[in-house]
Amino acid sequence: MQAAVTHSFWISADGKQGTRGNASLLFPYWSFTKTVIAICALKLHEDRAVDLDGRLDGEPYTLRQLLNHTAGLPDYSALADYHKAVAANDEPWSRDRLLNSALANGLLFAPGSGWSYSNVGYMLAREWMEAAAGQSFSTLVNKLVCSPLDLKSIELATTREQLRRVHWPDGAAYHPGWVYHGCLVGTAEDAARLLHGLAAGALLSVAMLHEMLRSIPLGGALEGRPWTDCGYGLGLMIGSMGAAGRVFGHSGGGPFCSNAVYHFPDRPSPKTVACFSGSTNEGLAEFETAALARGS
Repeated sequence: MQAAVTHSFWISADGKQGTRGNASLLFPYWSFTKTVIAICALKLHEDRAVDLDGRLDGEPYTLRQLLNHTAGLPDYSALADYHKAVAANDEPWSRDRLLNSALANGLLFAPGSGWSYSNVGYMLAREWMEAAAGQSFSTLVNKLVCSPLDLKSIELATTREQLRRVHWPDGAAYHPGWVYHGCLVGTAEDAARLLHGLAAGALLSVAMLHEMLRSIPLGGALEGRPWTDCGYGLGLMIGSMGAAGRVFGHSGGGPFCSNAVYHFPDRPSPKTVACFSGSTNEGLAEFETAALARGS
Protein backbone atom coordinates (compact mmCIF):
# COMPACT_ATOMS: atom_id res chain seq x y z
CA MET A 1 0.00 0.00 0.00
CA GLN A 2 1.42 3.40 -0.98
CA ALA A 3 2.50 5.84 1.68
CA ALA A 4 0.69 9.16 1.89
CA VAL A 5 0.86 12.23 4.09
CA THR A 6 -2.09 12.21 6.49
CA HIS A 7 -3.44 14.59 9.10
CA SER A 8 -5.80 13.17 11.71
CA PHE A 9 -7.69 14.05 14.87
CA TRP A 10 -9.51 11.74 17.26
CA ILE A 11 -11.70 12.25 20.30
CA SER A 12 -13.26 9.68 22.63
CA ALA A 13 -16.31 9.74 24.89
CA ASP A 14 -14.12 9.97 28.01
CA GLY A 15 -12.75 13.29 26.77
CA LYS A 16 -9.36 12.07 25.57
CA GLN A 17 -8.15 13.33 22.22
CA GLY A 18 -5.12 13.20 19.99
CA THR A 19 -3.62 14.20 16.66
CA ARG A 20 -1.36 12.83 13.96
CA GLY A 21 0.11 15.45 11.65
CA ASN A 22 -1.59 18.84 11.81
CA ALA A 23 -5.33 18.66 12.49
CA SER A 24 -5.75 22.44 12.38
CA LEU A 25 -5.08 22.77 8.64
CA LEU A 26 -8.01 23.32 6.27
CA PHE A 27 -9.20 20.46 4.05
CA PRO A 28 -12.08 19.88 1.62
CA TYR A 29 -14.64 17.58 3.22
CA TRP A 30 -15.87 16.16 -0.12
CA SER A 31 -18.62 13.58 0.54
CA PHE A 32 -18.55 14.05 4.31
CA THR A 33 -20.70 17.02 3.25
CA LYS A 34 -23.45 14.45 2.58
CA THR A 35 -23.55 13.64 6.29
CA VAL A 36 -24.12 17.32 7.03
CA ILE A 37 -26.85 17.59 4.38
CA ALA A 38 -28.62 14.63 5.97
CA ILE A 39 -28.31 16.12 9.47
CA CYS A 40 -29.90 19.36 8.25
CA ALA A 41 -32.68 17.45 6.46
CA LEU A 42 -33.49 15.40 9.56
CA LYS A 43 -33.49 18.49 11.76
CA LEU A 44 -35.87 20.22 9.34
CA HIS A 45 -38.07 17.10 9.32
CA GLU A 46 -38.06 17.17 13.11
CA ASP A 47 -39.19 20.81 12.92
CA ARG A 48 -41.85 19.84 10.31
CA ALA A 49 -40.31 22.01 7.60
CA VAL A 50 -39.76 19.02 5.28
CA ASP A 51 -41.30 15.56 4.97
CA LEU A 52 -38.84 12.69 4.65
CA ASP A 53 -41.40 10.50 2.91
CA GLY A 54 -43.27 13.02 0.81
CA ARG A 55 -42.60 13.11 -2.93
CA LEU A 56 -40.70 16.06 -4.32
CA ASP A 57 -42.95 18.23 -6.50
CA GLY A 58 -44.57 15.31 -8.28
CA GLU A 59 -41.30 13.41 -8.75
CA PRO A 60 -41.41 9.64 -8.12
CA TYR A 61 -38.89 9.74 -5.25
CA THR A 62 -38.86 11.02 -1.67
CA LEU A 63 -36.32 12.96 0.36
CA ARG A 64 -35.50 9.80 2.29
CA GLN A 65 -34.77 7.98 -0.97
CA LEU A 66 -32.47 10.79 -2.09
CA LEU A 67 -30.59 10.61 1.20
CA ASN A 68 -30.15 6.82 1.23
CA HIS A 69 -29.43 6.50 -2.51
CA THR A 70 -32.54 4.46 -3.34
CA ALA A 71 -34.16 7.09 -5.61
CA GLY A 72 -32.83 5.45 -8.79
CA LEU A 73 -30.93 8.55 -9.87
CA PRO A 74 -27.71 8.10 -11.87
CA ASP A 75 -24.49 9.81 -10.85
CA TYR A 76 -22.55 12.36 -12.86
CA SER A 77 -19.34 10.51 -11.99
CA ALA A 78 -20.24 8.19 -14.89
CA LEU A 79 -20.02 11.06 -17.40
CA ALA A 80 -16.75 11.08 -19.35
CA ASP A 81 -17.28 14.70 -20.42
CA TYR A 82 -17.61 15.73 -16.77
CA HIS A 83 -14.19 14.28 -15.92
CA LYS A 84 -12.62 15.83 -19.02
CA ALA A 85 -13.95 19.25 -18.07
CA VAL A 86 -12.66 18.94 -14.49
CA ALA A 87 -9.24 17.81 -15.74
CA ALA A 88 -9.14 20.77 -18.14
CA ASN A 89 -9.82 23.15 -15.22
CA ASP A 90 -12.97 24.43 -16.94
CA GLU A 91 -15.62 26.45 -15.18
CA PRO A 92 -18.40 24.24 -13.73
CA TRP A 93 -21.36 23.45 -15.93
CA SER A 94 -24.69 25.05 -15.18
CA ARG A 95 -26.97 23.11 -12.89
CA ASP A 96 -29.37 22.38 -15.77
CA ARG A 97 -26.63 21.15 -18.10
CA LEU A 98 -25.33 18.83 -15.39
CA LEU A 99 -28.81 17.50 -14.61
CA ASN A 100 -29.77 17.03 -18.26
CA SER A 101 -26.54 15.14 -18.96
CA ALA A 102 -26.84 12.91 -15.91
CA LEU A 103 -30.52 12.11 -16.55
CA ALA A 104 -30.25 11.67 -20.31
CA ASN A 105 -31.20 7.99 -20.02
CA GLY A 106 -33.71 8.39 -17.20
CA LEU A 107 -33.72 6.64 -13.84
CA LEU A 108 -31.64 3.54 -13.20
CA PHE A 109 -34.53 1.79 -11.44
CA ALA A 110 -37.90 2.55 -9.89
CA PRO A 111 -37.45 4.51 -6.64
CA GLY A 112 -37.18 2.21 -3.65
CA SER A 113 -36.40 -0.89 -5.71
CA GLY A 114 -32.60 -0.70 -5.67
CA TRP A 115 -29.54 1.17 -4.46
CA SER A 116 -27.04 3.30 -6.39
CA TYR A 117 -24.78 6.04 -5.03
CA SER A 118 -25.73 9.38 -6.52
CA ASN A 119 -24.26 12.84 -6.05
CA VAL A 120 -27.16 14.08 -8.18
CA GLY A 121 -29.56 12.86 -5.51
CA TYR A 122 -27.78 14.91 -2.88
CA MET A 123 -27.83 17.99 -5.08
CA LEU A 124 -31.62 17.64 -5.32
CA ALA A 125 -31.92 16.95 -1.58
CA ARG A 126 -30.01 20.12 -0.81
CA GLU A 127 -32.20 22.15 -3.19
CA TRP A 128 -35.34 20.66 -1.62
CA MET A 129 -34.16 21.63 1.86
CA GLU A 130 -33.21 25.16 0.86
CA ALA A 131 -36.58 25.74 -0.80
CA ALA A 132 -38.54 24.36 2.15
CA ALA A 133 -36.55 26.27 4.76
CA GLY A 134 -36.24 29.48 2.75
CA GLN A 135 -32.56 29.53 3.70
CA SER A 136 -29.30 28.67 1.97
CA PHE A 137 -27.43 25.48 2.78
CA SER A 138 -24.60 27.58 4.20
CA THR A 139 -27.01 29.27 6.60
CA LEU A 140 -28.55 25.95 7.62
CA VAL A 141 -25.11 24.44 8.31
CA ASN A 142 -24.16 27.36 10.53
CA LYS A 143 -27.46 27.38 12.38
CA LEU A 144 -28.15 23.67 12.78
CA VAL A 145 -24.65 22.18 13.01
CA CYS A 146 -21.79 24.61 13.60
CA SER A 147 -23.38 26.91 16.17
CA PRO A 148 -24.64 24.13 18.49
CA LEU A 149 -21.18 22.52 18.50
CA ASP A 150 -19.16 25.77 18.40
CA LEU A 151 -17.31 24.75 15.24
CA LYS A 152 -15.47 27.75 13.83
CA SER A 153 -13.57 26.49 10.77
CA ILE A 154 -16.35 24.99 8.64
CA GLU A 155 -17.68 26.87 5.63
CA LEU A 156 -19.22 26.08 2.27
CA ALA A 157 -16.64 26.53 -0.50
CA THR A 158 -18.09 28.15 -3.60
CA THR A 159 -15.06 29.83 -5.22
CA ARG A 160 -11.57 28.89 -6.37
CA GLU A 161 -10.19 31.40 -3.87
CA GLN A 162 -11.62 29.38 -0.98
CA LEU A 163 -10.04 26.17 -2.29
CA ARG A 164 -6.67 27.92 -2.46
CA ARG A 165 -6.76 28.06 1.34
CA VAL A 166 -6.81 24.28 1.79
CA HIS A 167 -3.63 22.45 2.74
CA TRP A 168 -3.17 20.46 -0.48
CA PRO A 169 -1.52 22.67 -3.17
CA ASP A 170 -3.57 21.13 -5.97
CA GLY A 171 -6.65 22.75 -4.47
CA ALA A 172 -5.59 25.96 -6.20
CA ALA A 173 -6.52 24.45 -9.56
CA TYR A 174 -9.99 23.18 -8.66
CA HIS A 175 -13.40 24.86 -8.62
CA PRO A 176 -15.65 23.53 -5.81
CA GLY A 177 -18.65 24.15 -8.03
CA TRP A 178 -17.89 20.80 -9.65
CA VAL A 179 -19.25 19.23 -6.43
CA TYR A 180 -22.89 19.93 -7.15
CA HIS A 181 -24.30 19.08 -3.72
CA GLY A 182 -21.68 21.38 -2.18
CA CYS A 183 -18.24 20.94 -0.67
CA LEU A 184 -17.66 21.99 2.91
CA VAL A 185 -14.16 22.99 4.00
CA GLY A 186 -12.80 22.80 7.53
CA THR A 187 -10.23 21.31 9.87
CA ALA A 188 -9.80 17.65 10.76
CA GLU A 189 -10.57 18.55 14.37
CA ASP A 190 -13.91 20.14 13.50
CA ALA A 191 -14.84 17.21 11.24
CA ALA A 192 -14.27 14.79 14.15
CA ARG A 193 -16.10 17.01 16.62
CA LEU A 194 -19.05 17.30 14.23
CA LEU A 195 -19.52 13.54 13.92
CA HIS A 196 -18.77 13.01 17.61
CA GLY A 197 -21.45 15.55 18.50
CA LEU A 198 -23.93 13.75 16.25
CA ALA A 199 -23.15 10.41 17.92
CA ALA A 200 -23.48 11.96 21.38
CA GLY A 201 -26.97 13.30 20.63
CA ALA A 202 -26.01 16.98 20.47
CA LEU A 203 -27.56 17.60 17.04
CA LEU A 204 -30.60 15.34 16.62
CA SER A 205 -33.20 13.72 18.83
CA VAL A 206 -32.86 10.03 19.65
CA ALA A 207 -35.62 9.25 17.15
CA MET A 208 -34.00 11.19 14.31
CA LEU A 209 -30.56 9.72 14.99
CA HIS A 210 -32.20 6.28 14.84
CA GLU A 211 -33.64 7.17 11.43
CA MET A 212 -30.23 8.32 10.24
CA LEU A 213 -28.62 5.05 11.36
CA ARG A 214 -31.22 2.77 9.74
CA SER A 215 -28.92 0.95 7.36
CA ILE A 216 -29.51 -0.66 3.98
CA PRO A 217 -27.23 -3.75 3.84
CA LEU A 218 -24.84 -3.59 0.88
CA GLY A 219 -22.58 -6.60 1.37
CA GLY A 220 -19.33 -7.72 2.93
CA ALA A 221 -15.66 -6.89 2.56
CA LEU A 222 -14.33 -4.38 0.04
CA GLU A 223 -10.99 -5.05 -1.65
CA GLY A 224 -8.28 -2.60 -0.62
CA ARG A 225 -10.40 -1.10 2.15
CA PRO A 226 -10.91 -2.03 5.83
CA TRP A 227 -14.64 -2.70 5.52
CA THR A 228 -15.79 -6.19 6.50
CA ASP A 229 -19.49 -5.33 6.35
CA CYS A 230 -21.10 -2.44 4.46
CA GLY A 231 -24.36 -0.54 4.50
CA TYR A 232 -25.75 2.96 4.02
CA GLY A 233 -28.14 5.00 6.17
CA LEU A 234 -29.13 8.63 5.66
CA GLY A 235 -25.89 10.38 4.76
CA LEU A 236 -23.87 7.76 6.61
CA MET A 237 -21.75 4.83 5.50
CA ILE A 238 -22.44 2.14 8.11
CA GLY A 239 -20.91 -1.26 8.79
CA SER A 240 -17.85 -2.84 10.41
CA MET A 241 -14.10 -2.45 10.02
CA GLY A 242 -12.73 -5.74 11.32
CA ALA A 243 -11.15 -5.52 14.78
CA ALA A 244 -12.19 -1.87 15.08
CA GLY A 245 -15.82 -3.02 15.27
CA ARG A 246 -18.97 -1.25 14.17
CA VAL A 247 -18.56 2.11 12.48
CA PHE A 248 -20.53 4.93 10.92
CA GLY A 249 -19.50 8.12 9.17
CA HIS A 250 -18.42 8.96 5.63
CA SER A 251 -15.45 8.80 3.31
CA GLY A 252 -14.84 11.34 0.60
CA GLY A 253 -12.50 11.99 -2.26
CA GLY A 254 -11.73 14.41 -5.04
CA PRO A 255 -9.10 14.90 -7.75
CA PHE A 256 -6.23 15.58 -5.33
CA CYS A 257 -6.99 14.16 -1.85
CA SER A 258 -9.38 12.05 0.22
CA ASN A 259 -10.70 11.72 3.74
CA ALA A 260 -12.47 9.40 6.17
CA VAL A 261 -14.49 10.57 9.18
CA TYR A 262 -15.89 7.78 11.36
CA HIS A 263 -17.36 7.02 14.77
CA PHE A 264 -16.48 3.70 16.41
CA PRO A 265 -19.15 2.89 19.05
CA ASP A 266 -17.65 -0.49 20.04
CA ARG A 267 -14.40 0.89 21.44
CA PRO A 268 -14.06 0.77 25.27
CA SER A 269 -14.65 4.52 25.14
CA PRO A 270 -16.49 5.25 21.86
CA LYS A 271 -14.14 7.16 19.57
CA THR A 272 -14.48 9.42 16.55
CA VAL A 273 -11.59 9.77 14.09
CA ALA A 274 -11.13 12.16 11.15
CA CYS A 275 -8.28 11.48 8.73
CA PHE A 276 -7.33 13.60 5.71
CA SER A 277 -4.93 12.09 3.19
CA GLY A 278 -2.87 13.44 0.32
CA SER A 279 -3.78 10.32 -1.67
CA THR A 280 -6.91 9.96 -3.78
CA ASN A 281 -7.26 6.38 -2.45
CA GLU A 282 -10.03 6.57 0.17
CA GLY A 283 -8.96 3.20 1.56
CA LEU A 284 -5.73 4.72 2.92
CA ALA A 285 -7.63 7.25 5.04
CA GLU A 286 -10.10 4.56 6.14
CA PHE A 287 -7.31 2.23 7.26
CA GLU A 288 -5.81 5.02 9.34
CA THR A 289 -9.12 5.82 11.02
CA ALA A 290 -9.52 2.14 11.95
CA ALA A 291 -5.92 1.97 13.28
CA LEU A 292 -6.37 5.13 15.36
CA ALA A 293 -9.69 3.83 16.68
CA ARG A 294 -7.89 0.71 17.91
CA GLY A 295 -5.28 2.92 19.55
CA SER A 296 -2.40 2.16 17.16
